[in-house]
Amino acid sequence: MGLVLWLILGLLLYVLVLMTKKHRLAVRQEVIARLKFDSSIQRRLADKYPHLSNDQVQQVLDGLKDYFQLALKANGMLSMPSQAVDEAWHAFILSTKAYASFCQRAFGHFLHHHPAETMISHTQTTQGIKRVWSLACRLEKIDAAKPERLPRLFALDRELNIPNGFYYHVNCLTTVAMVYCASHIGNSCGSGCSSSGCGGSSGNDSSAGDGGDSSGCGGGCGGGGD
Repeated sequence: MGLVLWLILGLLLYVLVLMTKKHRLAVRQEVIARLKFDSSIQRRLADKYPHLSNDQVQQVLDGLKDYFQLALKANGMLSMPSQAVDEAWHAFILSTKAYASFCQRAFGHFLHHHPAETMISHTQTTQGIKRVWSLACRLEKIDAAKPERLPRLFALDRELNIPNGFYYHVNCLTTVAMVYCASHIGNSCGSGCSSSGCGGSSGNDSSAGDGGDSSGCGGGCGGGGD
């Protein structure tokens, strides 16, 4: 009887831990969803890309919120597939107090930005982009292996004509310079896959860790960022 009681108590404790973790994740997701960017961040982004309308600037900021949602769930380094969103992230970090406060509420720790040049290896960059591809597809209910459209983070630069942006095509039927093949990222692939440095990445060796994903196959995005 004593053993049965201990098993029941252990099961109840396990359920309690799961419920607590789920609640914490939901609270942090809500913090990100409700994030309102200061007007100075919008202004910095508009100054960087003067051809964007106010609505298009907002699209980029929404893309940054998407990235934060992925960082919350990621288990490992995430690369950045959008140059425009990376610039928005830079602008947010400059508001140091607001960014630090947001990170504490959303992640429980400071979410560091690592430029492409600090990535340890080409392999780490490839793993980072396939993680973000898998999570972004899951967020938008896209089949990562056979995408019919691009997640917002992978579509923004091309849609908004971002100079030196990371342009992705949904499939590999055509080869265009500086356009990366999104359908390669979600499949097991060999020498046909390309990958290069990304605009930046989040985390150290792991992110918030509230449930992660590291599936997918390597793909490419452009380089730069500091």
